[in-house]
Amino acid sequence: MLTPFKANGDIDYDILTQLTEMYLEAGSAGLFANCLSSEMFELSDDERIKVIKHVIKVADSTVPVVATGTFGGPISTQADFVKKVKDTGADAVILITGLLAAEDEPDTVFNDRVFELLNQTDEIPLGFYECPVPYKRLLSADQLKQFVDTGRIIYYKDTCLDINLVKKKINAATGNPNFGLYDAYMGHAVESLKAGSAGLSCIQGNFFPELIVWLCDNYADTSMSSEVNRVQQFLIDNMNVMHDVYPTIAKYWLTKRGLDISTVTRRNVGTFSATVRRGIEDLYANYLLLKSQVGIDNYL
Repeated sequence: MLTPFKANGDIDYDILTQLTEMYLEAGSAGLFANCLSSEMFELSDDERIKVIKHVIKVADSTVPVVATGTFGGPISTQADFVKKVKDTGADAVILITGLLAAEDEPDTVFNDRVFELLNQTDEIPLGFYECPVPYKRLLSADQLKQFVDTGRIIYYKDTCLDINLVKKKINAATGNPNFGLYDAYMGHAVESLKAGSAGLSCIQGNFFPELIVWLCDNYADTSMSSEVNRVQQFLIDNMNVMHDVYPTIAKYWLTKRGLDISTVTRRNVGTFSATVRRGIEDLYANYLLLKSQVGIDNYL
Protein backbone atom coordinates (compact mmCIF):
# COMPACT_ATOMS: atom_id res chain seq x y z
CA MET A 1 0.00 0.00 0.00
CA LEU A 2 0.93 3.64 -0.52
CA THR A 3 0.76 6.34 2.15
CA PRO A 4 -0.86 9.57 0.92
CA PHE A 5 0.55 12.85 2.20
CA LYS A 6 -0.83 16.36 2.24
CA ALA A 7 1.08 19.26 0.67
CA ASN A 8 2.69 19.98 4.05
CA GLY A 9 3.89 16.39 4.40
CA ASP A 10 1.31 15.24 6.95
CA ILE A 11 -0.45 11.92 6.38
CA ASP A 12 -3.74 12.41 4.55
CA TYR A 13 -6.08 9.99 6.32
CA ASP A 14 -9.11 10.95 4.24
CA ILE A 15 -7.29 9.91 1.07
CA LEU A 16 -5.93 6.82 2.84
CA THR A 17 -9.54 5.81 3.39
CA GLN A 18 -10.34 6.26 -0.30
CA LEU A 19 -7.16 4.46 -1.33
CA THR A 20 -7.96 1.49 0.90
CA GLU A 21 -11.48 1.35 -0.50
CA MET A 22 -10.05 1.42 -4.03
CA TYR A 23 -7.88 -1.64 -3.32
CA LEU A 24 -10.87 -3.46 -1.86
CA GLU A 25 -13.22 -2.52 -4.70
CA ALA A 26 -10.61 -3.81 -7.14
CA GLY A 27 -10.86 -7.22 -5.47
CA SER A 28 -7.62 -7.26 -3.52
CA ALA A 29 -7.50 -10.38 -1.35
CA GLY A 30 -5.31 -8.78 1.31
CA LEU A 31 -3.49 -5.58 2.19
CA PHE A 32 0.14 -4.98 3.16
CA ALA A 33 0.15 -1.73 5.15
CA ASN A 34 3.31 -0.04 6.42
CA CYS A 35 5.66 -1.43 3.77
CA LEU A 36 8.37 0.16 1.61
CA SER A 37 5.79 1.56 -0.81
CA SER A 38 4.14 3.11 2.25
CA GLU A 39 7.43 4.95 2.93
CA MET A 40 7.58 3.13 6.26
CA PHE A 41 11.13 4.25 6.99
CA GLU A 42 10.01 7.88 6.75
CA LEU A 43 7.18 7.41 9.26
CA SER A 44 7.53 7.72 13.03
CA ASP A 45 6.55 4.76 15.21
CA ASP A 46 3.38 6.62 16.17
CA GLU A 47 2.51 7.26 12.52
CA ARG A 48 3.17 3.64 11.61
CA ILE A 49 0.70 2.46 14.24
CA LYS A 50 -1.90 5.06 13.24
CA VAL A 51 -1.66 4.14 9.55
CA ILE A 52 -2.02 0.42 10.29
CA LYS A 53 -5.01 1.02 12.59
CA HIS A 54 -6.66 3.22 9.99
CA VAL A 55 -6.30 0.64 7.23
CA ILE A 56 -7.62 -2.12 9.48
CA LYS A 57 -10.61 0.02 10.43
CA VAL A 58 -11.47 0.76 6.80
CA ALA A 59 -10.93 -2.85 5.71
CA ASP A 60 -13.34 -3.87 8.50
CA SER A 61 -12.30 -7.55 8.51
CA THR A 62 -13.19 -8.02 4.83
CA VAL A 63 -9.61 -9.03 3.97
CA PRO A 64 -6.47 -9.84 6.00
CA VAL A 65 -4.13 -6.94 6.74
CA VAL A 66 -0.44 -7.50 7.39
CA ALA A 67 2.07 -4.82 8.40
CA THR A 68 5.79 -4.42 9.05
CA GLY A 69 6.87 -4.59 12.67
CA THR A 70 10.68 -4.57 12.68
CA PHE A 71 12.83 -1.49 12.22
CA GLY A 72 16.22 -2.47 13.59
CA GLY A 73 17.89 -2.39 16.97
CA PRO A 74 18.15 -5.13 19.60
CA ILE A 75 15.82 -8.11 19.18
CA SER A 76 14.01 -7.12 22.38
CA THR A 77 13.21 -3.71 20.85
CA GLN A 78 12.01 -5.29 17.62
CA ALA A 79 9.90 -7.77 19.58
CA ASP A 80 8.24 -4.95 21.51
CA PHE A 81 7.19 -3.20 18.31
CA VAL A 82 5.99 -6.47 16.78
CA LYS A 83 3.61 -6.73 19.73
CA LYS A 84 2.41 -3.16 19.24
CA VAL A 85 1.67 -3.86 15.59
CA LYS A 86 -0.21 -7.04 16.48
CA ASP A 87 -2.24 -5.05 19.01
CA THR A 88 -3.58 -2.92 16.14
CA GLY A 89 -5.44 -6.01 14.91
CA ALA A 90 -3.03 -6.93 12.11
CA ASP A 91 -3.42 -10.52 10.94
CA ALA A 92 0.35 -10.99 10.75
CA VAL A 93 3.40 -8.88 11.54
CA ILE A 94 6.09 -8.76 8.89
CA LEU A 95 9.82 -9.00 9.60
CA ILE A 96 12.30 -7.20 7.34
CA THR A 97 15.04 -9.70 6.49
CA GLY A 98 17.68 -6.98 6.07
CA LEU A 99 17.12 -5.68 9.60
CA LEU A 100 17.70 -8.92 11.47
CA ALA A 101 21.37 -9.26 10.55
CA ALA A 102 23.96 -7.03 8.93
CA GLU A 103 24.89 -7.62 5.31
CA ASP A 104 28.25 -9.12 6.30
CA GLU A 105 26.81 -11.42 8.96
CA PRO A 106 26.28 -15.12 8.11
CA ASP A 107 22.98 -16.95 7.87
CA THR A 108 23.64 -18.61 11.22
CA VAL A 109 23.47 -15.21 12.94
CA PHE A 110 20.29 -14.33 11.04
CA ASN A 111 18.70 -17.66 11.94
CA ASP A 112 19.54 -17.31 15.62
CA ARG A 113 17.98 -13.85 15.73
CA VAL A 114 14.83 -15.02 13.99
CA PHE A 115 14.36 -17.80 16.54
CA GLU A 116 15.11 -15.33 19.34
CA LEU A 117 12.44 -13.03 17.96
CA LEU A 118 9.99 -15.91 17.69
CA ASN A 119 10.63 -16.74 21.33
CA GLN A 120 9.97 -13.16 22.42
CA THR A 121 6.73 -12.62 20.48
CA ASP A 122 4.44 -15.25 22.00
CA GLU A 123 2.31 -16.91 19.31
CA ILE A 124 1.96 -13.88 17.02
CA PRO A 125 1.67 -14.90 13.33
CA LEU A 126 4.67 -13.53 11.45
CA GLY A 127 5.95 -13.11 7.92
CA PHE A 128 9.09 -12.13 6.05
CA TYR A 129 9.70 -9.39 3.50
CA GLU A 130 12.87 -9.43 1.39
CA CYS A 131 12.86 -5.64 1.39
CA PRO A 132 15.59 -4.01 -0.73
CA VAL A 133 16.20 -1.43 2.04
CA PRO A 134 18.58 -1.24 3.87
CA TYR A 135 19.85 -4.14 1.76
CA LYS A 136 18.16 -7.14 0.23
CA ARG A 137 18.73 -10.30 2.25
CA LEU A 138 17.35 -13.36 0.50
CA LEU A 139 16.42 -16.51 2.37
CA SER A 140 17.30 -19.94 1.04
CA ALA A 141 14.68 -22.65 0.70
CA ASP A 142 16.24 -24.51 3.62
CA GLN A 143 16.09 -21.43 5.86
CA LEU A 144 12.49 -20.78 4.98
CA LYS A 145 11.57 -24.39 5.73
CA GLN A 146 13.08 -24.11 9.22
CA PHE A 147 10.96 -21.08 9.99
CA VAL A 148 7.74 -22.28 8.36
CA ASP A 149 7.99 -25.57 10.24
CA THR A 150 7.58 -23.64 13.51
CA GLY A 151 3.98 -22.92 12.47
CA ARG A 152 4.50 -19.22 13.13
CA ILE A 153 5.34 -17.97 9.61
CA ILE A 154 2.30 -17.46 7.39
CA TYR A 155 3.45 -14.83 4.87
CA TYR A 156 6.51 -14.39 2.68
CA LYS A 157 7.03 -11.53 0.25
CA ASP A 158 9.62 -12.82 -2.18
CA THR A 159 11.80 -10.40 -4.16
CA CYS A 160 14.56 -12.75 -5.34
CA LEU A 161 13.59 -12.34 -9.05
CA ASP A 162 14.67 -15.96 -9.61
CA ILE A 163 11.80 -18.28 -10.54
CA ASN A 164 13.87 -21.39 -9.81
CA LEU A 165 14.56 -20.19 -6.26
CA VAL A 166 10.89 -19.25 -5.87
CA LYS A 167 9.91 -22.80 -6.82
CA LYS A 168 12.39 -24.25 -4.32
CA LYS A 169 10.99 -22.08 -1.55
CA ILE A 170 7.40 -23.03 -2.36
CA ASN A 171 8.29 -26.74 -2.40
CA ALA A 172 10.24 -26.46 0.85
CA ALA A 173 7.57 -24.54 2.77
CA THR A 174 4.87 -27.17 2.90
CA GLY A 175 4.96 -27.68 6.67
CA ASN A 176 2.37 -25.02 7.46
CA PRO A 177 -0.93 -25.11 5.54
CA ASN A 178 -1.52 -21.48 6.52
CA PHE A 179 1.70 -20.32 4.85
CA GLY A 180 1.75 -18.46 1.56
CA LEU A 181 4.55 -17.11 -0.63
CA TYR A 182 3.58 -13.89 -2.43
CA ASP A 183 5.79 -12.97 -5.36
CA ALA A 184 6.78 -9.35 -5.92
CA TYR A 185 8.38 -9.82 -9.34
CA MET A 186 5.93 -9.49 -12.20
CA GLY A 187 8.44 -10.61 -14.83
CA HIS A 188 7.50 -14.21 -13.99
CA ALA A 189 4.10 -13.67 -12.38
CA VAL A 190 2.24 -16.38 -14.30
CA GLU A 191 4.97 -18.97 -13.85
CA SER A 192 5.15 -18.18 -10.14
CA LEU A 193 1.40 -18.60 -9.70
CA LYS A 194 1.48 -21.88 -11.61
CA ALA A 195 4.29 -23.05 -9.34
CA GLY A 196 2.12 -22.50 -6.27
CA SER A 197 2.60 -18.91 -5.15
CA ALA A 198 -0.33 -17.89 -2.95
CA GLY A 199 -0.60 -14.59 -4.77
CA LEU A 200 1.21 -11.49 -5.96
CA SER A 201 2.45 -8.64 -3.76
CA CYS A 202 3.81 -6.07 -6.16
CA ILE A 203 4.10 -2.34 -6.78
CA GLN A 204 2.01 -2.83 -9.91
CA GLY A 205 -0.94 -3.27 -7.56
CA ASN A 206 -0.63 0.44 -6.81
CA PHE A 207 -1.28 1.23 -10.46
CA PHE A 208 -3.91 -1.30 -11.50
CA PRO A 209 -4.88 -3.65 -8.66
CA GLU A 210 -7.78 -4.98 -10.71
CA LEU A 211 -5.34 -6.29 -13.33
CA ILE A 212 -3.32 -8.17 -10.70
CA VAL A 213 -6.56 -9.60 -9.30
CA TRP A 214 -7.61 -10.65 -12.80
CA LEU A 215 -4.28 -12.40 -13.36
CA CYS A 216 -4.47 -14.26 -10.04
CA ASP A 217 -7.98 -15.41 -10.89
CA ASN A 218 -7.36 -16.43 -14.51
CA TYR A 219 -3.73 -17.54 -14.88
CA ALA A 220 -4.68 -21.24 -14.93
CA ASP A 221 -7.71 -20.92 -17.23
CA THR A 222 -6.62 -22.50 -20.52
CA SER A 223 -9.49 -20.80 -22.34
CA MET A 224 -7.96 -17.45 -21.33
CA SER A 225 -4.35 -18.32 -22.21
CA SER A 226 -4.09 -15.70 -24.95
CA GLU A 227 -5.32 -12.94 -22.64
CA VAL A 228 -3.13 -14.17 -19.77
CA ASN A 229 -0.06 -14.11 -22.03
CA ARG A 230 -0.97 -10.61 -23.16
CA VAL A 231 -1.20 -9.39 -19.56
CA GLN A 232 2.09 -11.07 -18.64
CA GLN A 233 3.86 -9.43 -21.57
CA PHE A 234 2.34 -6.06 -20.68
CA LEU A 235 3.79 -6.36 -17.18
CA ILE A 236 7.20 -7.28 -18.59
CA ASP A 237 7.22 -4.51 -21.19
CA ASN A 238 6.30 -1.83 -18.66
CA MET A 239 8.44 -2.95 -15.73
CA ASN A 240 10.94 -0.11 -15.91
CA VAL A 241 8.51 2.78 -16.21
CA MET A 242 6.69 1.74 -13.03
CA HIS A 243 9.92 1.69 -11.02
CA ASP A 244 11.13 5.12 -12.14
CA VAL A 245 10.62 7.82 -9.47
CA TYR A 246 8.38 5.46 -7.51
CA PRO A 247 6.12 5.97 -5.55
CA THR A 248 5.64 9.50 -6.94
CA ILE A 249 4.57 8.12 -10.30
CA ALA A 250 2.10 5.72 -8.68
CA LYS A 251 0.43 8.64 -6.93
CA TYR A 252 0.32 10.62 -10.17
CA TRP A 253 -1.21 7.59 -11.88
CA LEU A 254 -3.94 7.45 -9.25
CA THR A 255 -4.90 11.07 -9.98
CA LYS A 256 -5.67 9.92 -13.53
CA ARG A 257 -7.99 7.34 -11.98
CA GLY A 258 -9.84 10.10 -10.17
CA LEU A 259 -8.26 9.90 -6.72
CA ASP A 260 -7.49 13.32 -5.25
CA ILE A 261 -4.08 12.21 -3.99
CA SER A 262 -1.03 14.47 -3.95
CA THR A 263 2.27 13.32 -5.43
CA VAL A 264 4.09 14.37 -2.25
CA THR A 265 6.54 11.81 -0.89
CA ARG A 266 8.83 11.93 2.12
CA ARG A 267 11.43 9.80 0.42
CA ASN A 268 13.77 11.41 -2.07
CA VAL A 269 13.05 9.25 -5.10
CA GLY A 270 14.25 11.55 -7.86
CA THR A 271 12.74 14.17 -10.13
CA PHE A 272 9.31 13.74 -11.64
CA SER A 273 10.50 15.09 -14.98
CA ALA A 274 8.60 15.72 -18.19
CA THR A 275 10.14 12.55 -19.59
CA VAL A 276 8.93 10.47 -16.65
CA ARG A 277 5.48 12.02 -16.96
CA ARG A 278 5.31 11.13 -20.66
CA GLY A 279 6.23 7.55 -19.79
CA ILE A 280 3.31 7.34 -17.39
CA GLU A 281 0.94 8.95 -19.90
CA ASP A 282 1.95 6.32 -22.47
CA LEU A 283 1.51 3.57 -19.87
CA TYR A 284 -1.96 4.83 -19.06
CA ALA A 285 -2.99 4.84 -22.72
CA ASN A 286 -1.58 1.34 -23.22
CA TYR A 287 -3.38 0.10 -20.12
CA LEU A 288 -6.73 1.43 -21.34
CA LEU A 289 -6.14 -0.51 -24.56
CA LEU A 290 -5.20 -3.66 -22.65
CA LYS A 291 -8.30 -3.39 -20.45
CA SER A 292 -10.52 -3.36 -23.53
CA GLN A 293 -8.66 -6.30 -25.08
CA VAL A 294 -8.82 -8.44 -21.96
CA GLY A 295 -12.23 -7.29 -20.74
CA ILE A 296 -11.18 -6.10 -17.30
CA ASP A 297 -14.09 -3.69 -16.89
CA ASN A 298 -16.61 -6.41 -17.62
CA TYR A 299 -14.77 -8.79 -15.30
CA LEU A 300 -15.12 -6.42 -12.36
